[in-house]
Amino acid sequence: MDFDTIIIGAGAAGMMCAAHSGGRTLVIDHAKAPGEKIRISGGGRCNFTNLGTTSVNFISENPHFCKSALKRYTQWDFLDLIGAHAIAWHEKTLGQLFCDESAKQIIAMLLKEMERAGAELWLKTSARKISHDGARFHLSVERDGTQVALSARNLVLASGGKSIPKMGASGFAYDIAQQFGLGLVETCPALVPLTFADQRYAPISGVAVPAVACANGVAFEEAVLFTHRGLSGPAVLQASSYWSEGEDVVLDLDPKGTLFTHLRSARTEQGKRDVTTVLTQVFPARLVQHLSEEMGITGRIGDQSDAALEALCARVQGWVQRPTGSEGYRTAEVTLGGVDTNGLSSKTMEAKTLNGLYVIGEAVDVTGWLGGYNFQWAWSSGWAAGTAIAASKV
Repeated sequence: MDFDTIIIGAGAAGMMCAAHSGGRTLVIDHAKAPGEKIRISGGGRCNFTNLGTTSVNFISENPHFCKSALKRYTQWDFLDLIGAHAIAWHEKTLGQLFCDESAKQIIAMLLKEMERAGAELWLKTSARKISHDGARFHLSVERDGTQVALSARNLVLASGGKSIPKMGASGFAYDIAQQFGLGLVETCPALVPLTFADQRYAPISGVAVPAVACANGVAFEEAVLFTHRGLSGPAVLQASSYWSEGEDVVLDLDPKGTLFTHLRSARTEQGKRDVTTVLTQVFPARLVQHLSEEMGITGRIGDQSDAALEALCARVQGWVQRPTGSEGYRTAEVTLGGVDTNGLSSKTMEAKTLNGLYVIGEAVDVTGWLGGYNFQWAWSSGWAAGTAIAASKV
């Protein structure tokens, strides 16, 4: 069976590409349903983009690579598409946009766009062998237990990275990219909780506080959540993308810098109270107990000098932790690294050394921050490849 374009992966990027690639396009995926990561994202409401999206919000060996696609297909373009399908949405914090009703609306929208473009979708279909004869790609796929031979002028790798393997994620795109001479940037889990072998935070599991988490000099101010296994919450997930094993994470539990003023006022007005009692006016009691044990916080507030209070605040604002690891791809929201952008055109996402081979979405070494950025990269890169393919047929 011959096609103009075969797209491997019916996720956000793959479906977006199919909606714009024109010609006879086939999307294949081994899953039972399309857009499974879309379905579970954002608590089932899909954080589909971010109003503040710029290239600054992405990590890559080449930080300039993502600029072209993001500028040519923006968050506003995707909002226009959402509006055309009458999908109601709302903004949460920090420019994050979510569906009012369900993430399934985004999947349905993409399927309608694919249908409008005439693209076919084969689910429960796995690619077993891929080759190129100098003009066309040849695929042997297994569909419903039957081997089917396919060919196409264009092949798009949109099968994502390694994050959340229980949903079928794998390094398939990396293997095929390498087969055709593309390089890889080492991958690791990103936007992932950090763990401690001694489970030091188990007694305060479930406690969350506003804080700044900093890794490798990059800081994020949002919530930090203490868990049985370690640290989580948006601030830590963000910092995890910049953290490497063996490095520290620094937590600032007083991001607004108001603790010293509170403690000094309490010294005058509540002098007979213990320092820990005063701290419970600012932090959850279980966290205060943990801090008092780790930092040796004792005595009455009235007995503390300014220097002593400043020293305490400094420890709270620069609480150094060294995680032993992360929860890995099992819970990572995205994969850091991927297909090296040096081998791809930033305008079309096509391989520089093999015409007709495209790599998009999470498979590429472009990783967004938490908050809708990775979906926007899927839309932008999928659009860039799809429109380039359509233009090549004119």
